[in-house]
Amino acid sequence: MRSIWTGAIGFGLVNIPIKMYSATQGSEISLDMLDKSDHSRIKYQRINEKSGKPVEWDNIVKGYKLDDDYVILDDKDFEAANAKKTKTVEISDFVAEEEIDSIYYETPYYLEPDKSGVRAYALLREALKKTKKVGVASFVMRSKEGLAILRPSGNVILLNRIRFQEEIRGYDELNLPDAPEIKKAELDMAISLIDQLTSKFDISAYKDTYTAELMRVIHEKAKGKTPVAPKMKVVANNTTDLMAQLKASLNTKRKKAS
Repeated sequence: MRSIWTGAIGFGLVNIPIKMYSATQGSEISLDMLDKSDHSRIKYQRINEKSGKPVEWDNIVKGYKLDDDYVILDDKDFEAANAKKTKTVEISDFVAEEEIDSIYYETPYYLEPDKSGVRAYALLREALKKTKKVGVASFVMRSKEGLAILRPSGNVILLNRIRFQEEIRGYDELNLPDAPEIKKAELDMAISLIDQLTSKFDISAYKDTYTAELMRVIHEKAKGKTPVAPKMKVVANNTTDLMAQLKASLNTKRKKAS
């Protein structure tokens, strides 16, 4: 693995030099866009909207429109906005992980200590395990300030980027049902169905079947075969009675995860 960021964890007055690695990788297939006529690859250009001419990357700058004019920003401006935090994952608070709603979770990263920070890294990891707390921290990566939690996962400290409150949209405009509309018998039956389908979570039981099937189609076409698309399965309910549907669900054999 190649590190994508280097810096340090700020833990009180303790400084832990670390390297950051992406903890995830895409499972989707990389496809190129081609010209239908001769299968040549499509290239994209950055066009000046006034002149209509292409602009090279070296001649592109970033700007913010303010009072009908642009304020141009460069790398030093972005660094100046977060100068103290640029290379530090600064822990400001420790909280119980269950207090953080899953809607805030975004991207996970692995943190690896440099040689000089091994002992302090291990100390923080074990302290988090013992207290069952996570550290809430801020850091700057690629000129953007981020909020994250630090938590132990096996022998590694995992940094999970989380969203700021202002990034979460409200749901006040949605038309949602009130709880009193639910009948007790229906609720009891729904709970029974949940109990029947409850098991210990095993992520390895869930597979990206679409990617595998798409690769099968690609290989078949490469061999000159014409893949046959499966027929769409339409699930039809013979009744709109909720209790009847729940009872039928309880009598249905459990399907394997896919």
